Amino acid sequence: MTVHDVARALPAIPVLREHCRSLAVLDLVLNPGGVEPYYSFAPRWSAREEAALMSNGSGDEFHIVFSPAGAYIRGFDHESPMSPFGESDGPWPGVVDSVPEVFRHLVDEPAFSADDLPCLTACLWRETGGDRWLAGDIDFPEGRSDPDGSGWLFRLLADRAPETYQRFAEDHYETAADIDAVRHIYAGRPLTPGVVSALNPSAPAAEVAHEAAATGYAVAGLGWEA
Repeated sequence: MTVHDVARALPAIPVLREHCRSLAVLDLVLNPGGVEPYYSFAPRWSAREEAALMSNGSGDEFHIVFSPAGAYIRGFDHESPMSPFGESDGPWPGVVDSVPEVFRHLVDEPAFSADDLPCLTACLWRETGGDRWLAGDIDFPEGRSDPDGSGWLFRLLADRAPETYQRFAEDHYETAADIDAVRHIYAGRPLTPGVVSALNPSAPAAEVAHEAAATGYAVAGLGWEA
């Protein structure tokens, strides 16, 4: 799998935005108070931008920046042969060469760089009004089934089935995530004490709801509403 396969599997920008918000809320419930959340969502990443983030705590990550111009995605798999810190000594040829001007500032964004190099192995974008996600014309390294890390970095974005998330949660959080509660949050329905309890009986519902509301997610049944 490569970034081109991911591009074909991703939904429209508004759908992806809300899916990323749901992933962040699920992380808040399953990992309350987590110092390093796996998935998070920043509705005020900048004055006019929102951002979805993934970090596995081992140096692998992605960022999706949503703006009036559209959406820009960069992913980094530190073990990929396409790492800018490997033989290529910079972004792998083709990965960012054709990024549109409206997103060029994000290629060199300091938060996405290290040692003055753009820190990425995969990149996608979609302009507002565009009919599909795009990626560069890339000659991928041979002998790798997932050369740029896209297959696993973006797996919960490309495969948005609640059952896929449930398997991820069982592996990462070591818990049997209630499938109906996952479906509830994936559908964007308001977070309630019952849903929090179904996913994680030990999670402080009011605290989780407050943090979920801060991402822009709807909450209900906790004595106040965002």
